[in-house]
Amino acid sequence: MNSAPSSTPRLTALDAVHRALGATMTDFAGWDMPLRYGSERDEHLAVRTRAGLFDLSHMGEITVTGPQAAQLLDHALVGNIGAVAVGRARYTMICQEDGGILDDLIVYRLGEDEYMIVANASNAQTVLDALTTRAAGFDAEVRDDRDAYALLAVQGPESPGILRSLTDADLDGLKYYAGLPGTVAGVPALIARTGYTGEDGFELFVEPAHAETLWRALTEAGAPVGLVPCGLSCRDTLRLEAGMPLYGNELSTALTPFDAGLGRVVKFDKTSNGGDFVGRKALEAAAERAAAAPPRKLVGLVAEGRRVPRAGYAVVAGGEVVGEVTSGAPSPTLGKPIAIAYVDASHAEPGTVGVGVDIRGSHEAYEVVALPFYKRRK
Repeated sequence: MNSAPSSTPRLTALDAVHRALGATMTDFAGWDMPLRYGSERDEHLAVRTRAGLFDLSHMGEITVTGPQAAQLLDHALVGNIGAVAVGRARYTMICQEDGGILDDLIVYRLGEDEYMIVANASNAQTVLDALTTRAAGFDAEVRDDRDAYALLAVQGPESPGILRSLTDADLDGLKYYAGLPGTVAGVPALIARTGYTGEDGFELFVEPAHAETLWRALTEAGAPVGLVPCGLSCRDTLRLEAGMPLYGNELSTALTPFDAGLGRVVKFDKTSNGGDFVGRKALEAAAERAAAAPPRKLVGLVAEGRRVPRAGYAVVAGGEVVGEVTSGAPSPTLGKPIAIAYVDASHAEPGTVGVGVDIRGSHEAYEVVALPFYKRRK
């Protein structure tokens, strides 16, 4: 987990609720956040089999409005944002001129000329600054809305039923990566079918003053089906099993989207601004390099033993270092340690054996597998 030191961590609107529930708190990207409430394994399995409730109010919301909002975002981000329909969302990235990833983002198109960008907490200021700079010359406004929203997420197979009992919004018609305005437990909300767990679920953007009302209503509605409050620790193991990248681990300014195996998010065929966007030349070169011979590939590793790999540990084969672990943890779903790693292409084929992870001088055996480790049944 990545956290930024801060002398006075910021508190979410639900801080008192977390403490009343006995949460173990941690400083995460300058916010005081719940790490776990009890057993992180139990919280993890609740999301996989029933439902979990998360406070994600540390995430950074940035609103872009105006007649040229779409053109600005097509210039500033790597995705084709102008092609996103109103009410839909898109996973994308913001890159430096040299192609390095500044952050991975979700962009919601709320109206014809209105977008909401959700950045990672640790990068929100960086993204805001970059968008503000890149807005020069566009008839569009970039607004810092980090204090305007609290963000709650209900995730897991029981989440549609829980939410359905609290809203008359058309959840059945709400597709994955879509959002619509509605009322949940009497609270105005943007209801988005998004998440970071590998399960079906919803993220609810509300005014901070309404966060506690909504948390209590979701807790009460979810009690009969086993919903539990969940902290950042199980969110990390859930996203790891689902093969979802974490900025600072799998993504960084040292890597382009093509290096990270996520070149699909880069759209060179945008029609606005003549198809030009920040980092285009560098990303075209990165795409050519990746097509010719990818230096390393992002793969999954499953342990044969019980020792847990951690970020930064070397991946070895035949006495040589062939890669590096970016994330690792015990997998509650698989019942064994797992890791995501960048590995030389020659050792990246699923089923490759003879690969190990150097854990404090001991080479532990791992099998290379395709990501994700876990995929929910639809």
